[in-house]
Amino acid sequence: MTNYYCQNMSPLGVMTIQCNDEGLSGIWFEQHTTLPDDLGIENAAHPLLQQAKIELKEYFAGQRQTFHLPLSVQGTAFQQDVWQALKSIPYGQTTNYQAIAEQIGRPKAVRAVGAANGKNPLSIVIPCHRVIGKSGKLVGYAGGESRKEALLKLENSHLG
Repeated sequence: MTNYYCQNMSPLGVMTIQCNDEGLSGIWFEQHTTLPDDLGIENAAHPLLQQAKIELKEYFAGQRQTFHLPLSVQGTAFQQDVWQALKSIPYGQTTNYQAIAEQIGRPKAVRAVGAANGKNPLSIVIPCHRVIGKSGKLVGYAGGESRKEALLKLENSHLG
């Protein structure tokens, strides 16, 4: 399966967006710790990449709270379970790793949930930035904690 990618400027820096013909497969900020070595073929005109750029622009402008893009995310069954749970976190709200572990029926897998959260390839669309520490502290974000804080502030500033 061929991957395609493009670069996109956001208020939080340059983002790399990746897809294949089935769906969106990655969104990463600069210096993101999970950026793959091979992004595929650069093709900013790919329809899925164009749609992703539009939806991300709307998100950053406070005009979009959910995304309507087909996804093609690769990961283990456990990672897929965690990422599915992340998609259920409402815009502007947060949860913690323990709650996600309980939601997927693996209450003792808190650290594994944290690891799967960190491997999430679809920043913002699968909102791993909405997961915080049980103490309420902003902990870990592959795109940088300052971006995590900025994303949460952005969402809270646009809540009705």
